[in-house]
Amino acid sequence: MPDRDLAAFGAHTTAAEVVAGLDLRGRTAVVTGAASGIGVETARALAGAGATVTLAVRDVEAGQRVAADIARTTGRTAPDVAELHLDRPASVEAFAASWSGPLDALVANAGVMDSPESYTSAGWETQFATNHLGHFALAFGLHEALAAASGARIVSLSSSGHGSSPVVFDDLFFRRRPYEPGLAYAQSKTANVLFAVEVGRRWAADGITANACMPGGIWTGLQKHWDPEVLAATKVSAADVVKSPEQGAATSVLLATAPELDGVSGRYFEDCHEAAVVDRITDGLHGVLPWALEPAAAERLWDVSVALLDAEARARR
Repeated sequence: MPDRDLAAFGAHTTAAEVVAGLDLRGRTAVVTGAASGIGVETARALAGAGATVTLAVRDVEAGQRVAADIARTTGRTAPDVAELHLDRPASVEAFAASWSGPLDALVANAGVMDSPESYTSAGWETQFATNHLGHFALAFGLHEALAAASGARIVSLSSSGHGSSPVVFDDLFFRRRPYEPGLAYAQSKTANVLFAVEVGRRWAADGITANACMPGGIWTGLQKHWDPEVLAATKVSAADVVKSPEQGAATSVLLATAPELDGVSGRYFEDCHEAAVVDRITDGLHGVLPWALEPAAAERLWDVSVALLDAEARARR
C-alpha cells in the first residue's frame, strides 16, 4: 500500500491521483453509466490502476468508444462493455445472470436528474426506478459475486440534492401529489444513501461494504432537462465550485479502492472525506441530512424495494 495522507485529498483531487500507487490487478469492477460524464473517468482510473472493468451502459456503441479511449489513454486492456437499462428489470436480471466470477466493486454511478414526469412499464416513477430500484436490483442480482470477493465494495452515487426530500413512503411515485422533478430526484438520492446504510447492516457478514457519495458539481449530460437559461445562469454563478469530470470521479474511486477504508460502511462522503451531518445543505453542496442515514428508514426502504421488485417479476411471468 502506498504511503499517503488521505487528509491531503479534497475537492480538487482527481480520480487518477486517488489511485496513484495502487495496484488493482486481479480485481474486478462494474461501473454503471460509464459511457459519459464522471462514469468515464471512474472507469478510466480503475482500469488505469489495473482493474478489470466492465462498462454497464445503455448505449453499447458509445460504451465501446469509451472503452477504446480508456485503453488508448491507460495502455491497459480495453474494458468490457455490457448493455444495461436500469429502468427495465429484465435488463438488470440479464446483466446479473451473465456475470461470472467474483466482483470486487460495484459503482452505481448511472442516473437521471429532474426529468419530466414519466413512468416505467411497472408504473414506477422514472427517477426513483432508475436511480434507486435499478441499482438495488443490480446489487441483489450480483450479491453472490460480491460475496465471493474478498471485501467487496458498493459505491452508491447520491447528491446534495437529497436535502430537498426524504423518501416519501406514502407516495413514492407521485400518485397523490403533484409531480415535481426536483423532489423526485431528491427522494431517489436519499434512497441511494439509505441503500448504503442498510447494506452495511445486512451484508456485513458477507464481507460487503457500501458507502454513498456526493461527486460535487460537475457539468455533464445529467443537466439535460434543465431550462437552458437556468443552466447558463447557474454555470456563471457556480463557476468557482464546479469540478471537472476527473475531479468529480475522485470520491467514487476513493470509496471503491482505498485500503484505508476497509470495513467502512453505511456512510456518506464528499470531496474525498466523510460529510458532516447537518440540518440543511450548505452552499448547495455540502453535508448530509439525518433522514438519509436513518436506520429505520433504510430498513423500510429495503423491504419496500424487495416487495416492488418481487411484484414486478411475478407480473412478467
